[in-house]
Amino acid sequence: MSFQLRREEVLDGDRLKAMLEESHARAAQAILIAARENVLEAQALLGQILLDGQGIAQDQPLALRWFEIAAQRGHLMARNMLGRCHEHGWGCAADAAVAAGHYRMAAEAGLDWAMYNYANLLATGRGVMVDQSQALDLYRRAAELGHAKSMNLLGRYLEEGRVCPADPLAARLWYQRSAEGGDFRGQFSYAALLADDGQVDEAMSWLRRALTGGNQNFLRVSGDALLNAPHPAIRAMAQEYRQRASELAQQQH
Repeated sequence: MSFQLRREEVLDGDRLKAMLEESHARAAQAILIAARENVLEAQALLGQILLDGQGIAQDQPLALRWFEIAAQRGHLMARNMLGRCHEHGWGCAADAAVAAGHYRMAAEAGLDWAMYNYANLLATGRGVMVDQSQALDLYRRAAELGHAKSMNLLGRYLEEGRVCPADPLAARLWYQRSAEGGDFRGQFSYAALLADDGQVDEAMSWLRRALTGGNQNFLRVSGDALLNAPHPAIRAMAQEYRQRASELAQQQH
């Protein structure tokens, strides 16, 4: 199938992003044209659609190459995605140390996703030495920029008093902001606090949102945790979590 594309469409990065929401095939054609025209946003988008197989055949090594091209030209999300590729072995051998280098560069330039990804490596000692204090600082910086996943992890540090004074009130606030920002782990964390306060109906509402958005591993682990909940209504949700995890597992085969 061919599409008639205006030049102003393919040279506009924001328009290309919007086009992806409308038609993967049409967007892929436009992104290919724009990438060859040296449009920076299109080069980063081409890496993403090649990685995901959106409207184009999946090709992880080629995705890596386009991320490299865009990153070399200063595209921060492309630099972050280079880190993701090297961390997970997408189109290359997995190498957490190389991933950390890319994340660090993009984080230092102010990208919230890179702060989060680099913090994850620092917190777990993958590719870098463990540094919980630096991880906390990065999670905080990303959270203050509005990054919902970082908000949840900042809440965890504050709740547990890990390398910082424990601050339950601040932890609760960050969990709530993470939940409202759409992070399923933040929704689960906030629900746990609500349940502890006896606000069972509200807790169950957030648990259902987490159930809708959660990935397979999260749902499996969280389903097991719900089995130990003191409230019968919440315990009953464990089966829903485990069932959804099983459905997602089957979709991968």
